[in-house]
Amino acid sequence: MSLQPLDGLTVLDFGHTVMGPCAGMILADLGAEVIKVEPAPEGEPTRRLKGFGTGYFGYFNRNKRSVALDLKTPEGLAAAEALVARADVLIENFAPGTMDRLGLGAGRAKEINPQLVYASLKGFMPGPYENRLALDEVVQMMTGLAYMTGPTGQPLRAGSSVIDIVGGMFAVIGILVALRDRDGSGRGRHVQSALFESSVFLMGQHLCYAAQSDRPLPPMPERVSAWAVYETFTLKDGRPFFLGITTDSHWRRFCEALGRDDLLADPGLATNNDRIAARPRLIPLVQEIFARLGLDEAVVLCEAARLPFAPVARPEDLFDDPHLQATGGLLPTTLPNGTRTRLPRLPLTLDGEGFDRLEDPPAAGADTAAILRACRGAAAAEDTDQSLGGTTR
Repeated sequence: MSLQPLDGLTVLDFGHTVMGPCAGMILADLGAEVIKVEPAPEGEPTRRLKGFGTGYFGYFNRNKRSVALDLKTPEGLAAAEALVARADVLIENFAPGTMDRLGLGAGRAKEINPQLVYASLKGFMPGPYENRLALDEVVQMMTGLAYMTGPTGQPLRAGSSVIDIVGGMFAVIGILVALRDRDGSGRGRHVQSALFESSVFLMGQHLCYAAQSDRPLPPMPERVSAWAVYETFTLKDGRPFFLGITTDSHWRRFCEALGRDDLLADPGLATNNDRIAARPRLIPLVQEIFARLGLDEAVVLCEAARLPFAPVARPEDLFDDPHLQATGGLLPTTLPNGTRTRLPRLPLTLDGEGFDRLEDPPAAGADTAAILRACRGAAAAEDTDQSLGGTTR
């Protein structure tokens, strides 16, 4: 049976796109009842995104129930207030001021339910930037992450919504801390996390380096590596293959697996620092070795030598990854459009037990009637059906 340590907690997820829904998904995977509050009648606009946005809704909204409300009507707002009254946590990642205009800002929500943990996920923490609009890519540019990722003059965002996801994860940390605090104090807290500050946190190692350097930091593609061999090489079939030889033990095992006593005996390659100085001749030598190997041969070599390595994969290659297949790392999921696929599970275990709860992403408003009946009684739910958006079943 799947672990559900947060069973009994009720979370209202007013989130949209990635950051808020990611926080809600993590809490849902951990066993909380997460109610996605969507605009009636069509639901969150993310449901209809195209391009890379096609992957947002189906991934970040599993294990949730859906209520569709029109918060701009008195009936819809009253229904939302009824939900707030019985919730433990509320998550929102709207633009600054939006929840206040809708009548469900942190102050009002805490009046309704003083024990509520209210989580605001924004672009920026309170300060000079707080009213700016932000996106994942915006803060990657602002914090130097894009600069560090691409070559000079070509800032490049990371290839996933990494800051939205990290911001959602920090929100979950804050929510769990606030719930723990509530156990003692009996009152809720206002949790805040932000894209900009999350990205700054990721840049901490580079700030620490910069504080000790008298030169501007080079981007990662042009860095002076701490390791002699930390490169992508080309196999004989043209496929890229990453190899890291980061210790003297790695180097010894690499040479032994190749039967290259001559390399082990070379005094210019004896230590990692020696090999860094010898990179102009070392890297072409290693490239020559891998240019004669196919993928299977390269994997056998690196596994035998116990080296860090990786064939360079595309995202779709993960569907066939043998490790994920053996460990159940991808959970079977049916998306709202009927597509059946497998998506990543929560990457945690407790004493070897995982979090494999899985309910498919809900249709917009699929649970409106049932949830409102539980909150306010069947008659109230039926009377307000039309004003709430009508999608109740």
